Amino acid sequence: QVQLVESGGGLVPAGGSLRLSCAASGRTFRSDTMAWFRQAPGREREFVAGISWSGGSTYYANSVKGRFTISRDGAKNTVNLQMNSLKPEDTAVYYCAAISSSLPDRVGEWAKAPTRYDLWGQGTQVTVSS
Repeated sequence: QVQLVESGGGLVPAGGSLRLSCAASGRTFRSDTMAWFRQAPGREREFVAGISWSGGSTYYANSVKGRFTISRDGAKNTVNLQMNSLKPEDTAVYYCAAISSSLPDRVGEWAKAPTRYDLWGQGTQVTVSS
């Protein structure tokens, strides 16, 4: 079964840090563009960060730039999101997503569209208290 499974969410005070992980299984994901999205109650799902298949290119939403770092480990089939200086407005369910088609080794504005992704995890809750 091809799937993405997120972990690492939890409750953290403002200014704290969390590290989310996404474990991919069922096939190789080495050619996939991967990303993290989030969705807060009553709001649309929004792009957080994306990473190209080699890991050499990353792209961030302006709201998290300088605070979050996306990375991947091809050998372990994992994608991580290190979140520092967390704010209450970062509270949301965080989702891992993958694009299975081969794309150039570069991510940019185009990666923000959720409709480009054909595989999603079940999400992990991140709550930042003020």
